[in-house]
Amino acid sequence: MSYTYPLPELSDYDVSEKTGFLPEELPVTRLPAYYDSWENTVGVLPALLLTKRIRSVVDKFEVLDTSHLETEPQWRRAYSVLGFLSHAYIWGVDIPTNKLPVQLAKPWIEISDHLRIPPIATYAGLCLWNWQEILPQEGKYEDDETFLDNLRTISTFTGSTDESWFYLVSVYFEYRCAPCIRTGLDAIRYARSDEPEKVTECLKELAESIDYLGSVLMKMEEMCDPHVFYYKLRPYLAGWKNMESAGLPNGVYYGDEKEPRLLSGGSNAQSSSIQTLDLLLNVNHMATGESTSDEAHANPFMSEMRSYMPEKHADFLEHLSKVNIVRDYVMKNASKNKELVLAYDASVAMLKIFRDKHIRIVTRYIVIQAQKEKTMGSEGVQKSTLRAGLAKSNSKSKVLRGTGGTALLPFLKQCRDETGNTAAGSWGKRLLSVKEKNSFVTEEKIEGKSGKKADAVNTSSLTSTMADNVRN
Repeated sequence: MSYTYPLPELSDYDVSEKTGFLPEELPVTRLPAYYDSWENTVGVLPALLLTKRIRSVVDKFEVLDTSHLETEPQWRRAYSVLGFLSHAYIWGVDIPTNKLPVQLAKPWIEISDHLRIPPIATYAGLCLWNWQEILPQEGKYEDDETFLDNLRTISTFTGSTDESWFYLVSVYFEYRCAPCIRTGLDAIRYARSDEPEKVTECLKELAESIDYLGSVLMKMEEMCDPHVFYYKLRPYLAGWKNMESAGLPNGVYYGDEKEPRLLSGGSNAQSSSIQTLDLLLNVNHMATGESTSDEAHANPFMSEMRSYMPEKHADFLEHLSKVNIVRDYVMKNASKNKELVLAYDASVAMLKIFRDKHIRIVTRYIVIQAQKEKTMGSEGVQKSTLRAGLAKSNSKSKVLRGTGGTALLPFLKQCRDETGNTAAGSWGKRLLSVKEKNSFVTEEKIEGKSGKKADAVNTSSLTSTMADNVRN
């Protein structure tokens, strides 16, 4: 970290003060007429998946030339469209295929190379570039809720409200995270000029903003049913890495390539906003199972996920990692400025609570659904879920894997605990830090032995006490 390295200019990295990592220019909703075969097919994708005709339709495509794409929003739209079509092609029939036809593979690789993002359905293709306004607002919204209420998705796999809501909550999350980016950079700027009072105010504002992000996350429960998500949507979000149990032990061959590609599916870890919050507060994530005191073992999954982000957004995170001095500044002033320490620990507390809520969502939408599946007795449903390789890594393992390919619960719980362990003050450390031996809650405990709905939030009463102090 450096006190002299220049702070990042948001405009240099396609980051907006108003919309954060979302593009300020609305995403393109349809490509030029030359690409009608793509657009017409993705427009009826839910019906093609229902009738299991997606492969027979795509196999009749001509190989289209990407030279007809003229603007960056068009390149992004093409990337998103081919992501939906390709994942539908791989997973959309009872038995997955490890061969992506050249009609999809060739243009998708060219488009991905142009955008510098892997040819897979990423968070960017599913969320950042896959939304539109219901009614034109010209960027003017009376309040934050108006923004969410005026959104609809462009493309989906299932055509369901549940799937649209799943993406749109993430879009709204990105929109609401924009103030955090501005405030965090201000905190760094004031720390450089040694203005502790202003740093304190920025951290208080950041804590309140992160607190609101937790509320945004819980909106998922309003219109996305866990059963629909787990059985109807989640299989299509999977990539082709760590998917042995799904029937893809060696990844997917793209067109005429001689070597298969092993790529992770869409994951919230690909959100640049979440990694930005970690960097602003200097939260370090270690390899799953490693001690947080061992800085030589940074979490390889978190680093890998940057390669799945739009290139300029990943560059922004790299730049931020060179200037994020907030915790260092707080620690240097800890003995003489208790309010500064408390404001920092309040932000950490809110980020930890946010991760607790994320675990709650994952438990309700994945863990409990997987537990119920064991007792459903429907061979067809079981095959449908196993097709995406998201139930078990193998028949003898109890490890649930995320769409990004990670061991889901250990990864999320370690991220949560590492956040709390970042606390700077003695009080904050008592409230938020987690001893290593208590870092992981067993899957059986979080699911509940009966398989019934369980409260997955492992938020201690002490953490809630700090949250109440911040809000008040």
